[in-house]
Amino acid sequence: MAAGSQQLAVGLLFLLLSGALSFPLGHETEQPATCGYEVSRVYISQFDVFHVDRNDIQHAGVQYILDSVVDQLLKNPDRRFIYVETAFFYRWWKQQSSSMQQTVKQLVNEGRLEFVNGGWCMSDEATTHYSAVIDQMTMGLRFLNETFGACGRPRVAWHIDPFGHAREHASMFAQMGYDGFFFGRLDYQDRDRRMKAKEQELLWRASESLTPPVADLFTGILPNGYNPPPGFCWDQSCDDPPIRDDPDLEDYNVDDVVTRFLAIANHQSLVYKTNHIIMTMGSDFQYENANLWYKNLDKLIHYVNAQQANGAKVNVLYSTPSCYLQELHRANLTWALKTDDFFPYADDAHDFWTGYFTSRPALKRYERISNSNLQVLDVDRALSIILGQLFDLILCEKAMAVAQHHDAVSGTEKQHVANDYARRLANGWQHCQALVSNSLAALSGSSAKRIYCDNLNISVCPLTESSKKFSVNVYNPLARPVTWPVRLPVNGTAYVVSDANGKTVDCQVVPVSAATREVRRNRGSAVNELVFEVQAPPLGFTTYSVSLLKDGPPPASTKHRTPTAIQNKFLRVTFDPDTGLLSSLSNLETKQTIKLTQNFYWYNASDGNNSESIQPSGAYIFRPNSSTPFIISKTAKTESIQTSAVQEVRQWFSPWVSQVVRLYTESRALELEWTVGPVPIDDDLGKEVITRLDTSIETSQYFYTDSNGREVLQRKTDFRPTWNLKQSEPIAGNYYPINSRAFIKDDNDQLTVVTDRSQGGGSIYNGSLEIMLHRRLLYDDVRGVAEPLNETSKIFPEGLVVRGRLLLSLDRPQSAADAHRPLAQEVVLQPLLTFTDGDLHPNTQLEFSGLQAALPPAVHLLTLTQWDKDSVLVRLEHQFQSGESKVNSQPVTINLQVRRSHTHIYFDILDYSYDEE
Repeated sequence: MAAGSQQLAVGLLFLLLSGALSFPLGHETEQPATCGYEVSRVYISQFDVFHVDRNDIQHAGVQYILDSVVDQLLKNPDRRFIYVETAFFYRWWKQQSSSMQQTVKQLVNEGRLEFVNGGWCMSDEATTHYSAVIDQMTMGLRFLNETFGACGRPRVAWHIDPFGHAREHASMFAQMGYDGFFFGRLDYQDRDRRMKAKEQELLWRASESLTPPVADLFTGILPNGYNPPPGFCWDQSCDDPPIRDDPDLEDYNVDDVVTRFLAIANHQSLVYKTNHIIMTMGSDFQYENANLWYKNLDKLIHYVNAQQANGAKVNVLYSTPSCYLQELHRANLTWALKTDDFFPYADDAHDFWTGYFTSRPALKRYERISNSNLQVLDVDRALSIILGQLFDLILCEKAMAVAQHHDAVSGTEKQHVANDYARRLANGWQHCQALVSNSLAALSGSSAKRIYCDNLNISVCPLTESSKKFSVNVYNPLARPVTWPVRLPVNGTAYVVSDANGKTVDCQVVPVSAATREVRRNRGSAVNELVFEVQAPPLGFTTYSVSLLKDGPPPASTKHRTPTAIQNKFLRVTFDPDTGLLSSLSNLETKQTIKLTQNFYWYNASDGNNSESIQPSGAYIFRPNSSTPFIISKTAKTESIQTSAVQEVRQWFSPWVSQVVRLYTESRALELEWTVGPVPIDDDLGKEVITRLDTSIETSQYFYTDSNGREVLQRKTDFRPTWNLKQSEPIAGNYYPINSRAFIKDDNDQLTVVTDRSQGGGSIYNGSLEIMLHRRLLYDDVRGVAEPLNETSKIFPEGLVVRGRLLLSLDRPQSAADAHRPLAQEVVLQPLLTFTDGDLHPNTQLEFSGLQAALPPAVHLLTLTQWDKDSVLVRLEHQFQSGESKVNSQPVTINLQVRRSHTHIYFDILDYSYDEE
């Protein structure tokens, strides 16, 4: 309790997830005399079920919660409620009468219903890419702004459930204008230390690149996660007794309730810094009968405050996060400073929530592809804007927005819910393909039917497999030119490929690998792949024509031996002829070479079957039962293909693990295309599959991972920057989220790995980097999913097969970012391929760019989208971190001009210059 005569103010917070933007801390606006919120946290996974309530799947009726809460707020002007996830509120809002909408607007204007966070959902922080997070936040905040104006603009970011917290999220929230950030979960050791030091409220300096206070954000850790204090849950789903205040009743309990509450309030005050504390009152799926909560809370406030007449120094009131934050600001204190992040998160010694960094790898990849497609569509639509026409992208945007939820792309949902997310993404893309076609028709002047091939990663495309002549449109959403490898399934043996200027392009035909034939399961018939590299202009498209040669040469042959090396003009890769494994990697431009071996392993997941005290691995938690993984094979069977377009070494490690080591002619990165699955479980062992790169680089326990695809953080094995770690899990406790890249380095060499989806990984040994690729588990980890992470499908009933890519680059540390920054952006925002059968119309425009010149390497076009029928939204960002590049880390000044024709928008980069810092 606060010292001296100060009164302890206890703000009771009442909420259902939902949020928005904020005013600056200390904004001079008149506040209600009392503020407050209720906590009724609702998952967004399986959106329709949770909105309308399907008791056969999950009892959770969000619409009833809002109906009940609004009714109860009107009965007492002191009552408060906060709402977090706009998606649910939007669904409910559309069903209300105009009079009810006016009533709700009045509640918002009076501060009795407050939005916090305000995104379409409460996003995950480990597995989301920053561009997708910004989009879903924009979607939710825009609705709140257009519906409620300034009073609907949230001031507080609110992430009470995500399982660890990313520095980049805090940076984004700060730059969006939020006053503060509250969350519920952090490592149990970190919390213990912060409680003792009264540092559960802090200043998070969330960027090394932005000058303070641009990315500074006040951050608070809630006392009970998202739950009420023990014994004070008065929902219809709870068992705690209500307040019985009739003294004639035998079970009268006011004195007991007040005594217990004062004890909890006083104890909580000892671990926070001011004489203001907050308590969240509510939990998952609560407030369907809000009367139960409010009636008991009214009594609690009344009887606790009555004790002030007897000398008690506790004052209880309904409050909200913004009101609480304002009081902390008025306290004018100095707060502890934090500059790293809150990963990894553990809730006990052997319970590290690091498995979900990789859980459901196929869904994680599909989400990333969907994000890329949506960005292409946004750019395409904006560039082909026609006066008065606004293309409807809402289905695509909603599907992507809801996929950012902390139980969506995270992979921590039930299987049927994961299927639902994938279905929404697929339906959204199917709807938006027509919009892409319309936009490309406007830009190219051709109305020819466009074909989309979404299974090129397994060599399936009916058009290219059967057609003798077709064209390939390559759309590049990046604001700089891109060279990109194209692999098309074909059945011919020789083809001619011409670019938009009619120039013949080097192309080669190679046989489809046995691994690909196996995973496509009769979904395609191609026996070969046509390989060539395309060059696409910035923010535009180019067209390549492909024709079958009748009497061409046979496809490239495969050699059933391991080559000594493969190389192009940039890289040289060597192999051990005895094992078939990689042995070294050289950068021929910088004249540097490292030893490099790579193999596949699996950790045996703890199952908890033999003892209730053993924590099993599950969707959330990674808990290997040994620190030593099992090697899948010490050798690889190989075959090689060497052509002028691509060189490949195809490796087979087991019936369920294979890989292609691939080097394209114009690539500065080595591609490792891995295929894992079905992971066998006939031995009743859950498996967590990794690939490990072992090098000669002297890392001294340090390695580096990105935060949501943006800034990079330094990591150190068995170390936390803000407390003395007692390491109890040497593997899981050293895993971190890898959203787009990770690297290891010493003074001379840096090996960077760019991933094609969010994954988990770490550097367990000096000079090594391991990345988890796939997980198949037989037990639930008892954290809420209530089923094992054991993925199957109609196509793969014996277990899911997953394919992905890792791109490796070797550079000097001082210049490595100049390579991996643009490379990662190319993987995240990859070109979109569309196909047209036969000859194109002679008047078709074969190439288009929305830019007169490319943006400088340091500048990334983050957003280009049609905002309304008369305007577009443009966001530019500096994509290099401070100090990581001698040239590209410098500030840049750009002179940009926008021109508009009847059908197109053009952006002219008149000039740019790098500024001295």
